[in-house]
Amino acid sequence: MPGRFAARLVVSISDADVGQRISLRRRLPTGEYSDVVGVLESWSGKTLAVRRRTGELVEVPEDAMVAAKVVPPQPPPRRRPRTS
Repeated sequence: MPGRFAARLVVSISDADVGQRISLRRRLPTGEYSDVVGVLESWSGKTLAVRRRTGELVEVPEDAMVAAKVVPPQPPPRRRPRTS
């Protein structure tokens, strides 16, 4: 199948991953997909709360989640080289 890409969407997180950094793909009401990356702050009442690095808290209904996984912590910011 040249030119075709098939991906398997897997949800590999659980409520035990609260406090971990995750990557989550959700289906929006428009039918489009959107990704959320951040720390899973809570998972209760069939709603996940993910805190992005900007500080924004994103609430995702459990049934809108199509793929999710734990990802490594965000790398430290790079230092810019000094200019003399």
